[in-house]
Amino acid sequence: MDHREKAAELFASDSNCAQAVAVAFCDVTGMEPELAAKLASSFGGGMGRMREVCGAVSGMLMVLGALYGYDDPGEKDRDKKAHYARVQELAGAFRERNGSIICREILKNPPSDPNPTPRTAEFYKNRPCARMVVCAAELLDEYIENHPLGERA
Repeated sequence: MDHREKAAELFASDSNCAQAVAVAFCDVTGMEPELAAKLASSFGGGMGRMREVCGAVSGMLMVLGALYGYDDPGEKDRDKKAHYARVQELAGAFRERNGSIICREILKNPPSDPNPTPRTAEFYKNRPCARMVVCAAELLDEYIENHPLGERA
């Protein structure tokens, strides 16, 4: 099963959008799925259903940070700048494919209360979220393929 399929399966199994992407890449990040799911749990529904940055994008960027991120906060000129450029590249690619990286725009202004939407057949029929997690996983796979993990830039 590839990362796109894994992310879609996780989302269909009640993982939120950020969790679906972050957990799908545990084979690459080396992170335990339980830890990845906990770290990503706050970002579903555009950050706790506030409908801000799409959870699939947040999950994608968490994986990007785990694989290519910097760990020296004082390194502004090289590591931080290079990483922020990677973030902007991937977020821009997601925006180009989907029209936005903002959950409320992608979902056409859904409610932003903290109550999770029941995962019914109607939910899966009408929501683009499964497509968003597949897109995020695809973009990550493309990025990783074109930027071997030993390279930092």
